[in-house]
Amino acid sequence: MNTIKGPAIFLAQFAADTAPFNSLEAICGWAAGLGYKGVQIPTWDKRLIDLERAASSKTYCDEIAGVVAQHGMEITELSSHLQGQLVAVHPAYDLAFDGFCPEQARGNPKARTEWATEQVLMAGRASRNLGLSEHATFSGSLAWPYMYPWPQRPAGLIETAFDELARRWTPILDKFDEYGVDICYEIHPGEDLHDGVTFEMFLARVKNHPRCKILYDPSHFVLQCLDYKDFIDIYKDRIKMFHVKDAEFNPTGRQGVYGGFQSWTDRAGRFRSLGDGQVDFGAIFSKLTQYDFAGWAVLEWECCLKHPEDGAREGAQFIADHIIEVTTTAFDDFAGADTDNEANRRMLGLI
Repeated sequence: MNTIKGPAIFLAQFAADTAPFNSLEAICGWAAGLGYKGVQIPTWDKRLIDLERAASSKTYCDEIAGVVAQHGMEITELSSHLQGQLVAVHPAYDLAFDGFCPEQARGNPKARTEWATEQVLMAGRASRNLGLSEHATFSGSLAWPYMYPWPQRPAGLIETAFDELARRWTPILDKFDEYGVDICYEIHPGEDLHDGVTFEMFLARVKNHPRCKILYDPSHFVLQCLDYKDFIDIYKDRIKMFHVKDAEFNPTGRQGVYGGFQSWTDRAGRFRSLGDGQVDFGAIFSKLTQYDFAGWAVLEWECCLKHPEDGAREGAQFIADHIIEVTTTAFDDFAGADTDNEANRRMLGLI
């Protein structure tokens, strides 16, 4: 068995224009001071990484890895969540998602998809140059507006959406296979890959691609009322990344899963800082350890109440306290004895 690595922190929610959050060196110094051992870097944030340079220059990648290492940490993975989202966008979201792409691709869905695809491929090359074996992203969504439809969906609509999603991602997965990097899709509401069934629908269409893996985040399953512990049992062989994020679901007579169009603080389902929600992290860390998860435990902070710096400080210790140092011996080894086939047969009455 492996001991889960960590604690690590996803930098996306902390990067800002003020120190110490405005450069890779400064934010790494801050994170190391809190006890983190790894950082997950968003590739869309130029304050932290120049993706184009990272994709083309091993020297540059060595330099940024050196910046992180100076603070006693490692780069755990790169993330292309925003770019992956744009690989597949339903027209209902064109205007909203245009803000994630450069001006020259706005108002042009084809150009936006091409830009996003190249961005994800650059992230794969950058991951290879950094010696990383996993990469985090979103699948994007074509079918999400039809999640709970009225009028009913026409026959074949969802199948067509997933066929197209697979068509767009298969060549990307093939390139990542050349790079030696897994694509770990965060299973997340708003994405077509939002639970186990939809992941399986996609996996079948990409022909069980060996690079198609899962970023596991239990908070999204709490808000769907999905059994997040059973999910690990089912998909343990595909889970290669882990976001440690807490959540709570408190339905009332007025609202439930859909949240009544309320703000984050007023919804029945809310993200919380580690330890403030309902996720059973003791069981999760136990299951991942049991199944030999070899990756990092990465804090993703998204709390509707607590200040982010407090959440980051508390989160480092929370993760450290939950990491299980695996045993090297069985608990009853002291009572063991060498194998004696003749004695065994005597005990069974066979001699």
